[in-house]
Amino acid sequence: MKEVVDVNTGEVKLGTGEEILRSVAIGSCIVVAACDFKKKTGALAHIMLPGRASARSQEKTKYAADAIEEMVNKMTDAGTSKDDIEVCLIGGANILKNDDDTICSENIRSTTELLKERQIPIKATVLGGEKRKGVCLDIESSTVFYTEGDEKEKFLWKACDKSGQAEIP
Repeated sequence: MKEVVDVNTGEVKLGTGEEILRSVAIGSCIVVAACDFKKKTGALAHIMLPGRASARSQEKTKYAADAIEEMVNKMTDAGTSKDDIEVCLIGGANILKNDDDTICSENIRSTTELLKERQIPIKATVLGGEKRKGVCLDIESSTVFYTEGDEKEKFLWKACDKSGQAEIP
């Protein structure tokens, strides 16, 4: 049986093999689900705020730049090449339905720009809207699933080798 590892707001966790990384109750936050198909390594970064933390911040990985840096470092420390990291993005919803709420769009903008700067490909997204989301990264199968609101879990993306072929179990 696979172990489920919960990743809460502001956390970055690495998993390998038969683990499933999970983040739930994602509102305006963005979760970056990262996968290395070859090494069967994955990570979730649950980002709460755009940009980079101040030098005095005690919770740096709540911020997009720091969380992405930590995620990449954890994956490369585990033997992944930066060139083999592929990501999906989930979140960025305006769940309070406030017209003047810009944190959702700022989180989306900041996260996508930072990943583009690092040349990390975004393979699939479920961003925006007004429903809370959840995400599960099954590391062994290199597959990402998501939920929106009270809906059932849906398939988002499965990592493939560089030829575009998904691994068949």
